[in-house]
Amino acid sequence: MERIARHNDLEVYKMAFDVAMRIFELSKAFPKDECYSLIDQIRRSSRSVCANIAEGFRKRKYPAAFVAKLSDAEAEAAETQVWLEFSLKCQYLEEALYCELFKEYDYVLGKLVNMMRHPEKWKV
Repeated sequence: MERIARHNDLEVYKMAFDVAMRIFELSKAFPKDECYSLIDQIRRSSRSVCANIAEGFRKRKYPAAFVAKLSDAEAEAAETQVWLEFSLKCQYLEEALYCELFKEYDYVLGKLVNMMRHPEKWKV
């Protein structure tokens, strides 16, 4: 197993970062009147997943704090799924792309839940 020294060594972080960057690029094509609502919200929540994973990783010596930050990341990932659903219903995303992105967040959510179930594996 590869040694994990930093938050960006985590597979879940890499996945979350990649999908957040995809959302950033895709949201550039959303209508300009969504700039301060849907675009801002989906970019913020998708980026927050990564930020909370990073914070949680640095708090891993305290299991409760570690789990709390991962729980925040989980909530932000679920929020991003909601914004993806709005993007689909507003016809800013094709259904196939929506399904792909939604599924990627399902994987992120699954990995976060597994980490929260076993915080002792991550303790310094």
